[in-house]
Amino acid sequence: MIKTPQIMFDKYDTISYFNRMKVTALIPDTIIDEVKKYSNGKNITDSLMIALEDWIALQKLKNLNSLVLETPLSFERNFSAEKARKLNQKR
Repeated sequence: MIKTPQIMFDKYDTISYFNRMKVTALIPDTIIDEVKKYSNGKNITDSLMIALEDWIALQKLKNLNSLVLETPLSFERNFSAEKARKLNQKR
């Protein structure tokens, strides 16, 4: 069983939400239909959860990209990807 602060996955991959909020939202049917189509969720709630989690992940990537743009990554003079791979494989 995998536990996170908000979600618990059991061996059957069912999700139990510990901290959940019941929401009433006025969302056009066309948007709901697209969310259901692209998320392949089992129901509207599942589809919205998938869409929102994907959106949050995308926002985090955008923030990370802007941080890298502001402060680009720098490597040591004798950096080698091959050396880094070998070092990681030893761990």
